[in-house]
Amino acid sequence: MGTLAIVISVLTIIVAVVLIILVISQEGNSQGLGSSIEGGSDTFFGNSQSRTKEQLQKRLTAVFAVLFAILTIVLYLLTK
Repeated sequence: MGTLAIVISVLTIIVAVVLIILVISQEGNSQGLGSSIEGGSDTFFGNSQSRTKEQLQKRLTAVFAVLFAILTIVLYLLTK
């Protein structure tokens, strides 16, 4: 295994760990019937900041997923 393959392997592992953390830390899209029955404490203005954090987290997840796929393909081609 060459030096470049080792570097890409380490980067792939780091990206995979970050991707796992991002996916685990995201909230689910459906909150069930509990929030609709209880009425939920979010207001129109108070909920906007959490939406931007969720959107940023979703974008980061997509970026890291694509980066993981690219690194995996490059690593496969290098070790072929």
